[in-house]
Amino acid sequence: MGRQLWGGERTDLDAYLQRVGFTGALEPTARTLRELHRAHVTAVPFENLEIVLGRPVPLDLESLQAKLVRQRRGGYCFEHTLLFAAVLERLGFAVTGLGARVRMGSGEKRRAATHALLRVDVEGRPWLADVGFGGEGLIEPVPLEEGAEVCQGGWTFTVAAEAQGVRVLRSLHPDGWFDLHAFTEDARYPEDYEVMNHYISTHPRSPFTTRPMAQRTEDDVRRSLVGSVMVTSRPDGSHRRREIADGELPDVLEEFFGIELGADDRAALRRVRA
Repeated sequence: MGRQLWGGERTDLDAYLQRVGFTGALEPTARTLRELHRAHVTAVPFENLEIVLGRPVPLDLESLQAKLVRQRRGGYCFEHTLLFAAVLERLGFAVTGLGARVRMGSGEKRRAATHALLRVDVEGRPWLADVGFGGEGLIEPVPLEEGAEVCQGGWTFTVAAEAQGVRVLRSLHPDGWFDLHAFTEDARYPEDYEVMNHYISTHPRSPFTTRPMAQRTEDDVRRSLVGSVMVTSRPDGSHRRREIADGELPDVLEEFFGIELGADDRAALRRVRA
């Protein structure tokens, strides 16, 4: 076998499956894709702590496996997406990298493409897999088809079409559809993600460089930490807001987001927040 694009041949599959708690069938089917996507999203949190601590964010597969799998940490979109792509490739799925422009309700205002996600072709059908978007994101993949509405737990999603091949992933809020991000089906490669990752992890105006973030989504609850505020959201639109004191941050990250931190990292985060 020749070198695979996403490094699937170097994936520690057993360790990954144990990390996400997946015990299902491993054949490259739509069912496996849905179940594995759900397992990843609900087990591996979204977080930007390395960036806030002034550390680089390496995207080579060994670094990703060391952090997200063996250290039981989380990461942001590039880390999640590259690890998931390698796992899918190892299992025999056809995977294409994509890039998206985050909207988060901003309408069609153009922003740089700074989000990584995947197209996965299986059983003659294309799917949108997006394990690294965070608290508003998918639990399972959705069909890459215009207008299909998919309910996942208490959350509903659709893919809408715009001009020039642009597609928009939307979630249903109590007051209507909410744009999450816009993307095209132009293929992106690990080298493209390296460039995006450098910009978003180092630019002073990047939202990821100035404050800690953590997010986790389940069927009936979303938790999002931004700076010193944690918001717990429910599908009915209700929210509960909680202010996090500086000394609480490491314990909150572990208790509510499943982020396991060593003593040095806990102390460093307290210094960042001081």
